[in-house]
Amino acid sequence: MPDYPTSIAEIDERIAAARENLRELIEQAAAYSGAADEDLMSQRIADQEALLDRLLKRRDELTAKPPG
Repeated sequence: MPDYPTSIAEIDERIAAARENLRELIEQAAAYSGAADEDLMSQRIADQEALLDRLLKRRDELTAKPPG
């Protein structure tokens, strides 16, 4: 998986950052009005959700891998 850290600690840090970004984007979305703003916020939220999903999958892959 390119551009993703290989240690679980680094992945956990990125997961925490992605979750914080999602929280902030959702708060911002609630404050915005208008179709263009809503489309942009929806896309940003979808992008962060996709990143979070990829990071969680990568962490699962690393934790399932036998040591050595």
